[in-house]
Amino acid sequence: MKIAIASVQVPFITGGAEILVNMLHDELKKRGHEVCLVTMPFKWYPEKSLIDCMLMGRMMDLTEVNGEKIDRVIAMKFPAFYVKHPHKCIWLMHQHRQAYDLWGTQYGDLDKMPNGENIRQMITINDTKYLMEAKNIYTIANNTTARLKKYNNLSSTPLYHPPLGYEKMHCENFGDYFFYPSRIDQLKRQRLMVEAARYVKTDVKFVISGGGSAAEVQHLKEQISKYNLENKVTLTGFISEEEKISYYANCLGVYFGAYDEDYGYITLEGFYSEKPVIVHTDSGGPLEFVEDGRNGRVIEPDAQKLAKCFDEFYNDRKLAESMGKAGRISLREKNMDWDYIIEKLLED
Repeated sequence: MKIAIASVQVPFITGGAEILVNMLHDELKKRGHEVCLVTMPFKWYPEKSLIDCMLMGRMMDLTEVNGEKIDRVIAMKFPAFYVKHPHKCIWLMHQHRQAYDLWGTQYGDLDKMPNGENIRQMITINDTKYLMEAKNIYTIANNTTARLKKYNNLSSTPLYHPPLGYEKMHCENFGDYFFYPSRIDQLKRQRLMVEAARYVKTDVKFVISGGGSAAEVQHLKEQISKYNLENKVTLTGFISEEEKISYYANCLGVYFGAYDEDYGYITLEGFYSEKPVIVHTDSGGPLEFVEDGRNGRVIEPDAQKLAKCFDEFYNDRKLAESMGKAGRISLREKNMDWDYIIEKLLED
């Protein structure tokens, strides 16, 4: 079967969305399909750029190419799901959240743009219209499904998938640090971990890995310096997959502080590495996996409460070990299987 995967790309930025698109591409090829990844550049500022991107998305017609029929299109991100095809299937990572759940929050920017309200309405109307063209609508998590129902009144089904390289993830020991690998961004709230480092009463340490917003990285560095946390908090910058797996294997636990995350590979990677995962009450997608007291902790996004949680695990390694094992077991209870995912995506 000839299959096109339609998505978008912010040039020179690679994150969870790009990893998932590439994983789907590879898994389809393993099963004998002819697969092509079709991406379009995405820019969200100034606000007129969003209109241009929507037009580009709708102008894509992947019905056939060079006289050859494309059997299926799997569209994954805004506005690539505007694409024209008679058998379009959606596996939605997320919409343009600035027009939806981030509107009016400290993490939003569209609401602060001069023509933001009009653009927001255009996005909502066109998202609903072009998503409805799809034969089937799936999402990557129930959090995304809930948003789609709330804002567009569209029903969808979540399909959970394992993270990249999950087969290699393992536990070696429980060290003295909590690990947080992620794109550095205000929405990911690495700053909450740094702030919590000020209040811990034990010798627990913290490793933050990843690149991202230069302004946010600078803010973290300033906070570390201001409060003399150089011996507590390490910013590694970008690390390889091998290094990431090693950090996971030897950490005491995993922290994932993101606000209203769509899915959250870090949660799954932590559990595949048999480590407890700490998330917050407003973390979104990770709450579909983390059960407070069973495989991790779900706490309010408060630095002092977070510090107590870090100290709890530092003082009780047996607790960390038992919750970590429970985390791996809990993943078996989800239908997290590529054969099942692809079967659903290619259904008539």
